[in-house]
Amino acid sequence: MSRRYDQKTNTFTPDGRLKQVEYAIEAINQTGSALGVLTNEGMILATEKQEVSHLLEHSKHSEKIYPIDRHIFSVVSGHTADANILINYAREAAANHRYQFQDNIALEQLIINICDYKQNKTQVGGQRPFGTAFLFAGYDKKNGFQLFSTDPSGNYAGWKATAIGKNNLAANSYLKQDYKENLTLEQGLDIAIKALVKTMDTSSPQPSKIEIVVISQQGKEVKSKTYNEKEVLSLLQKNGFSNEQMQQE
Repeated sequence: MSRRYDQKTNTFTPDGRLKQVEYAIEAINQTGSALGVLTNEGMILATEKQEVSHLLEHSKHSEKIYPIDRHIFSVVSGHTADANILINYAREAAANHRYQFQDNIALEQLIINICDYKQNKTQVGGQRPFGTAFLFAGYDKKNGFQLFSTDPSGNYAGWKATAIGKNNLAANSYLKQDYKENLTLEQGLDIAIKALVKTMDTSSPQPSKIEIVVISQQGKEVKSKTYNEKEVLSLLQKNGFSNEQMQQE
């Protein structure tokens, strides 16, 4: 009898649950982790790059961190194909707002737009929820730097620091204990790398499997910096993950 409730996205179980949405969230929890940290100098997005095969050519661009607009960036956890649809949708919404109003779209306004689109997929028969979750980091003049998470149900929430994806409970537990108000970017990077390592299957991670983007304001513009492998290695060593351990791994 229980199987009858997970065949459609718009059928509730007797205890008020949508099975297809829960399955989509579980699919996200099986993929590489991602996290965001808000500081008083900017934002940090970090993620684990999962290697499917050493035979694959390395991507020339980020596989999980995407620019949406000049002031908004996102990191993805879940099915990449589903994420690509929503990334394009978000970019189009931001571009249309800029064309119409000659100004940047507010981050929360964009989040509401995306979540309405995602939530619609949980109400329409013959469709399924998007199997992907996002962290959106951005800046606007009124609210400064902001961090939001979204999930397949269409819910969203604002955070000072949070993690999604595989082993996110371990990372979120660490962030709750160690996150403090008014962090500098340097302090935020230390917390981000330690939290990310807690989600990984090794205590001595390779820098090639970690991707970090720092978003900050320079003058009137919002700029992003992607850390290369040498910079990631230096950050790992600074926080107690020695080069010898990583070479042994």
